Amino acid sequence: MLSTNPSAQLALDLVGVFVFALSGGLVAVKKRFDLFGVLVLACAAGLGGGILRDLLIGDIPPVGISDWRLLSAATVGGLVTFFFHPGVARISRFVRVLDAVGLAAFAVAGSLKAVATPGVAPVTAVIVGVLTAIGGGVIRDLLAGQVPEVLRRELYAIPALLGSLFVVVSAQIGPLHDWTLWGAAGVVFAVRLIAVRLDLNAPTPLRSSSNSLT
Repeated sequence: MLSTNPSAQLALDLVGVFVFALSGGLVAVKKRFDLFGVLVLACAAGLGGGILRDLLIGDIPPVGISDWRLLSAATVGGLVTFFFHPGVARISRFVRVLDAVGLAAFAVAGSLKAVATPGVAPVTAVIVGVLTAIGGGVIRDLLAGQVPEVLRRELYAIPALLGSLFVVVSAQIGPLHDWTLWGAAGVVFAVRLIAVRLDLNAPTPLRSSSNSLT
């Protein structure tokens, strides 16, 4: 049962869109893209996850291309990085904090919208939440010609998975309140930052010596 204020969904979406747009714009600036390229990368990063979410749950057209507030948030994020990138670049180490905020907001917003959609199974809602969180970053990195961060950085998808599980399980147990959503977002944010701080990574394949391959 959902008892959340619809404004919570919008707030989570706006936060996620804006901070991911900032990260997308910064990547574009570092790649020396022009204004159009910066805006494209900012919008791809900010709106990509939400568009993927809506396509998966059948909410057509996706709000990422139909809600002027989300489009505006993504555009503003791109313009901020284009016109003020020297100042933004000085806090480039803060990009991972922004990325953690966006990851948290989208993991919760994605799973929340999925569980509120009739016919979406709990497992599907969890998957949708994770894909919402990582989708924009993956699209951003692919357009920029680099390996997606989710495949090469500290724990990234796992915090999103924890947040999505938190929301979906809570919705199955009882009423889902706004404080539950922000608590879930806080869990994602904290786990992501701890992973960055301590350089925690998912397990990788053991390296084999050259002799063992012959």
